[in-house]
Amino acid sequence: MTTLTIELTATQEKALAFVAASPQEWAENAVHNRCRIAIDEIYAAEVARLTADPAITSIPADKDAVVLAADILSAAERNAEAEATLPGGE
Repeated sequence: MTTLTIELTATQEKALAFVAASPQEWAENAVHNRCRIAIDEIYAAEVARLTADPAITSIPADKDAVVLAADILSAAERNAEAEATLPGGE
């Protein structure tokens, strides 16, 4: 499990409290929802890949297992690869 910490200025805290009953719950909900969307994207892509591979005879029924086993690059790794392909990139 990972713990994320977000620091807000007093102005940002006041502004977030203006639009959210609980800034902490709002932030947690935003992160959890984005994770859910990414899990669905990874799962769909991995199931499509596994289904297309004739050597694969079974796909785990558990979505978490499929996502955790997926051989994917993080956004930082994909960005680094993209930057390396730019002129002057290394």
